[in-house]
Amino acid sequence: IYSCCYLSRRLNQLSSHDPLWKRHCKKYWLISEEEKSQRNQSWKAIFISTYSDLGRYIRYYATLKKAWDDLEKYLGQRCPRMIGSLKESVREEDLDAVEAQIACKLPDDYRCSFRIHNGQKLVVPGLMGSMALSNHYRSEDLLDIDTAAGGFQQRLGLKQCLPLTFCIHTGLSQYMALESVEGRNKYEIFYQCPDQMARNPSAIDMFITGTSYFEWFTSYVNKVVTGGYPIIRDQIFRYVHDKECVATTGDITVSVSTSFLPELSSVHPPHYFFTYRIRIEMSKDALPEKACQLDSRYWRITNAKGDVEEVQGPGVVGEFPIISPGRVYEYTSCTTFSTTSGYMEGYYTFHCLYYKDKFFNVTIPRFHMVCPTFKVSTARMVSGDAETNHNEYAVDEDEDSTDTDEYEDRRRVLDIPAPSGRCPRHT
Repeated sequence: IYSCCYLSRRLNQLSSHDPLWKRHCKKYWLISEEEKSQRNQSWKAIFISTYSDLGRYIRYYATLKKAWDDLEKYLGQRCPRMIGSLKESVREEDLDAVEAQIACKLPDDYRCSFRIHNGQKLVVPGLMGSMALSNHYRSEDLLDIDTAAGGFQQRLGLKQCLPLTFCIHTGLSQYMALESVEGRNKYEIFYQCPDQMARNPSAIDMFITGTSYFEWFTSYVNKVVTGGYPIIRDQIFRYVHDKECVATTGDITVSVSTSFLPELSSVHPPHYFFTYRIRIEMSKDALPEKACQLDSRYWRITNAKGDVEEVQGPGVVGEFPIISPGRVYEYTSCTTFSTTSGYMEGYYTFHCLYYKDKFFNVTIPRFHMVCPTFKVSTARMVSGDAETNHNEYAVDEDEDSTDTDEYEDRRRVLDIPAPSGRCPRHT
């Protein structure tokens, strides 16, 4: 008995040793020395009070809080006006009320994030990234909890799906499935893609963007804060750049970044829309007489079946840019594939400004475009509209790719139909 009493006293003394709680406060709640001083409490008291409020989120809180902190710091330096659109945290009872409203449980990682920030106001630019092609523009806001709850779906094709994002220009949202229904996995995140060939309006295919809110949000933030997405005109653009996708010819370097556009794509019929951003730069150390002007472009386009299309035309996006030492020229264009992947490569033809009869080619590096994972709607199978296997990446690949430039887009983008539409073939 004496030994047990002695052991209990020692455990009590040990549990009251404040430096031990300091480590846990920093590990699980990211409490700094400065914050401790402001709260004027012991480390133990801070841990206990924080745990009583956020204990159910102890698996997620530190990682999500760091992601939010890193994102705010990064945007504060590069997109300060976006910081003003973020909303303060919500209370546990607010999240409980939403669960009662939609009669569905919210995952703890989602709840945890909203205990830190309640999404953002419906503004432009959106926190979750932008994309622009001539008159086509997308910018996705991270929805606050009340707006998300108001968009909760119970209709066929999107049963028990909660919108996470929203674009006021396109009406596009990324959804999270709160239950495993209609062929979706619980907590899977996706862009909806109506099946253009099915008679059943509930036939909605899915472009998968995440397996959980935690993975979806933290991977996006990591891409932003590490410079994986460029900041253009004070907003995040979701172009992905492969560091190996760079080619240098003499003093001129060409690099390419790409992006998939789900809102202009479809699984049935197979139509996968990609945009690419090209940067052409002449070394600042080049001699002044190396200044030159772009005359034409040549593309060799290959789809996943190995079908090749060659395209040649004057200028780029209707322009004939002049490149001189230290100057950078960038432009955006697009292409479509009827296969889930493909690649492009080619060259630009320039002429020298000082020696007008001297022409030379500049290599465009090969760059690959790959459609994200997708799932085919179960409604297509049930309705018997077509014989399709319910598998990820299921696709009927029977058409050629098409290359366009943004000059062509300026003439046709206002007439872009639903995702089943096609880029016109370049002539």
